[in-house]
Amino acid sequence: MSFGSARVDEHGGDVEEARCMPAEVSWEMLDKSRFFVLGAALFSGVSAALYPAVVLKTHLQVAPPPQAAASAAAAAILRRDGPRGFYRGFGASLAGTVPARALYMAALEATKSAVGSAALRLGFAEPAASAAASAAGGVSAAVAAQVVWTPVDVVSQRLMVQTAPAPAAAHYRGGADAFRKILVADGVRGLYRGFGVSVLTYAPSSAAWWASYATAQRLLWRAVGPAHHDSRGATVAVQGASAAAAGGAAALVTMPLDTVKTRLQVMGAGSRAPTLAAAARDLVREGGWAACYRGLGPRWASMSLSAATMVTAYEFLKRLSAKEGSL
Repeated sequence: MSFGSARVDEHGGDVEEARCMPAEVSWEMLDKSRFFVLGAALFSGVSAALYPAVVLKTHLQVAPPPQAAASAAAAAILRRDGPRGFYRGFGASLAGTVPARALYMAALEATKSAVGSAALRLGFAEPAASAAASAAGGVSAAVAAQVVWTPVDVVSQRLMVQTAPAPAAAHYRGGADAFRKILVADGVRGLYRGFGVSVLTYAPSSAAWWASYATAQRLLWRAVGPAHHDSRGATVAVQGASAAAAGGAAALVTMPLDTVKTRLQVMGAGSRAPTLAAAARDLVREGGWAACYRGLGPRWASMSLSAATMVTAYEFLKRLSAKEGSL
């Protein structure tokens, strides 16, 4: 049941507001085993398609000045390593995608459902309840996922840049070898290097993203009208446009923190990591404020495309995973 439907059922009001949105598939309506199995397959495929943009963004963020253009950096990777250079570290990344996505989806949906219902009981209007629930869900999902994703990120990013002129000097033969060497050299703390800044980056970003997505969807559905609620084409278009806009905005806002985080995470094993403030000062000293936005083009494109693809796949996944008779 959507928040709007809940408000109409319980309070008998806001009928027009409820009609502007198609019914939402809530956490309680999902067959959880089907949801997680299908989700793992869907998001693994999306991650594979978008991984080259992540590799390119990472190379641009850690490259010393003078900074090459994205096209030149891409050509250099292709010339040095061939097409497989754009998939360095992908195995390690994919291994972490399934549990990280599972944690993310579970935390997101459970929190959205709990906060949304509580907000409605407290008398919040349905749009405010939906935005608050989406923001709270985004925060809890980001924090939960980073418990798994930070070590995966550290390992995969070391593998991405180890053949490039970057600080990661150690040679790794693969994800398992990188994991072992980082653990031996720096302990568990080495695997969680950048965890704090990752949470600082992704928690507010995820909150803003889901709240913006919910609001953009509501505005677009109001413009499209209830007559198109059952149109698959209209649903995909509205969800994709809302997600792409939210993803692009999140990329722009969080880019400086993401650049600092990446530089901290790719530092070689055994090297002493600077504080977040020191790393940020070094980055600005090296290339001015523009250095904080290195790789913005690939990251903006990756996050916008990823958001549009992930959300349309995610919403489709929820409908595929709905229990019989729940829709």
